[in-house]
Amino acid sequence: MKNIFDKSVTEEVIGRIEKLSPKTQPNWGKMSAAQMLAHCAVTYEMVFTDKHAKPNAFVKFMLKAFVKKAVVGTKPYPKNSRTAPQFIISDEKEFLVEKKRLIDYINKTQELGENYFDGKESLSFGKLTKEEWNIMFYKHLDHHLTQFGA
Repeated sequence: MKNIFDKSVTEEVIGRIEKLSPKTQPNWGKMSAAQMLAHCAVTYEMVFTDKHAKPNAFVKFMLKAFVKKAVVGTKPYPKNSRTAPQFIISDEKEFLVEKKRLIDYINKTQELGENYFDGKESLSFGKLTKEEWNIMFYKHLDHHLTQFGA
């Protein structure tokens, strides 16, 4: 798994995002390119904003027990896999706005560095290691950039 905290990997991911256009079509799934960028930004919103409510104790237990391994494990996501409700983007989005927002989040994450994230509390999964944060960030971006051929 590539390390999203490494500046060269961050630049590579941003380069892949730069290859997208509003007209880029997915190889699978229903999202537009703008919706996909907004979808990918949700992971960062959960870290850097208060936009998303913290799950209650039961939901958090269920997420840790049944979802965490799939999200922070190295096994790739399957195509057309189910997503959490807060990640569903059904309204139209402005491509350039979403592209800039996602790139800004990726750069902020890289600049803060892996030590900032080591032991940091995840909204859904509790404390994660820097390796788990890396996998969660990179694997999700890679999955959706591959989805759009980037």
